[in-house]
Amino acid sequence: MLNHGPMLLVLGVAPSLAVATTLEPWFPLPHICRGPEALGGRSADSLNSPAGRELVSKEGYRRARHVVGEIRRTAQAAAALNRGDYRAFGRLMVESHHSLRDDYEVSCPELDQLVEAALSAPGVYGSRMTGGGFGGCTVTLLEASAAPRVMQHVQEQYSGTATFYLSQAADGAKVLHL
Repeated sequence: MLNHGPMLLVLGVAPSLAVATTLEPWFPLPHICRGPEALGGRSADSLNSPAGRELVSKEGYRRARHVVGEIRRTAQAAAALNRGDYRAFGRLMVESHHSLRDDYEVSCPELDQLVEAALSAPGVYGSRMTGGGFGGCTVTLLEASAAPRVMQHVQEQYSGTATFYLSQAADGAKVLHL
């Protein structure tokens, strides 16, 4: 394992069987996703006004707030990575997780526990759930030299059995000419 630069730690959780009902409550926003014309010419940000909040249910408002916030966080995260500001990127990861948990309501206790365990370990910049929700994985950005200690700490704090996958950050997907 390399001991320099940031690394990613991925932890998995089995999807919840409680999701066997319907996903409709988590996706009540088709009118918001169709664009400003669906909101009477207003932007999704306008939902923050009292008049905007009347356009959707309380649940719909929370879902929309997550979507709008996630778009904003994504742009901020890209800028943070371009600056090499891993602390700022980590804070955005945590904000995203809290929004997925509280506004979009797609996290589960196991994922929340993994995120909190990772965040309580020295050397961790940020952590969040990833995937479709209701189980899945967390992604944690950490200092490479902290990886063994973080994995031990998470396993000690987590009530289940964690599976760890370490990866170094890379430039992303690209075509390889073989």
